[in-house]
Parts: sequence; structure tokens; C-alpha cells
Amino acid sequence: MADMDEHGRPEPPMAGDEAATLLGFLDYQRATLAWKCAGLDSAALNATVGGSSMTMGGLLKHLAYVEDSWFSRWLHGHDKAPPWDAVDWTADPDWDWHSAAHDTPEQLTSLWQDAVARSRLLVSQALADGGVEQPALRTMPDGQAPSLRWIVTHMIEEYARHNGHADLLRESVDGQTGE
Repeated sequence: MADMDEHGRPEPPMAGDEAATLLGFLDYQRATLAWKCAGLDSAALNATVGGSSMTMGGLLKHLAYVEDSWFSRWLHGHDKAPPWDAVDWTADPDWDWHSAAHDTPEQLTSLWQDAVARSRLLVSQALADGGVEQPALRTMPDGQAPSLRWIVTHMIEEYARHNGHADLLRESVDGQTGE
């Protein structure tokens, strides 16, 4: 079990192997988002900052989509699952962001937590099948398949970038600050 910091985030291993280190940093970033969203009601999850339309609820729904997209669709080649399969992404490419305003805090949290749980299972399967070198079953337009290493690193970047947004949004809601 990883050591936890004062906000309940697991500390990445200081001397782990490549997979443990990458997944440790991804779990740390996931836990940061959970910390920033903890205890927010619908109004707080729909608050914006300045001229941006970004919300904490939108972040939760977007990151649930990104988890499912990279670990289920790209890595394992699965088809889109609910609720993503019913969306006309061509007509509404930002559906994940703005549709969150119609969801309850419980629905958004559950959607994100379920996506993270599925991702953890799918990553474990890929590690057992081929390690971090395991190529995704879906390929880029040029035919290249990203490795599990690339996908996990990309997800760390995705969470880190959006956790910066979450810092600003959370501070605007109730003044809570911290990394």
C-alpha cells in the first residue's frame, strides 16, 4: 500500500519499476482531481472562472471519457460503451464538457470513478499480456500504435493539465487552495 499525503493521495514509489512509477504518478494525479472535486454540490461543479466555460463537473465527465477512450478503445480496441456510444461527436465534439451541467454530483463522481476502475483493470490486463511495451490495438492515422507506456504518460499529462484548471476552479468556488 502506498503512503498517503495529507490529502489522501498515494505517493508514487520512489524506487519502483517503470510500470509502478508511471501508474503511481497517474494514481496521484487521479487522486488530486478527486480531492479538488470532493464535497462540491451541483452549483459548485458548474461554476466557471473568467471567460472560460470549463467547470469541475465538465472536468470529471471529460476525464471519464478520456479514461475510457485511451484504455478501453485505443489500448484494447473495444467499441464505445454507454454513455459515449450514444453521442454524435461530430455534431457536438464538446458534449462531455457541457452535458455535465445536467448531471448530479453523484452521477459525475460515479461516472469518473467507474471509468478509473475499468482503466485500472484494463491496464493490469495489458501489463500481464506484454508490459509497458504492449501496443494499442487501435492505430494513429499513420498506422503507428501507441504503447501502453505512451498512453499512461499521456494520461499523466492529461490529468496534470486539467488539475491546474481544477486548482483555479476550486479556488473560485470556495477559496480552497493547495498544490
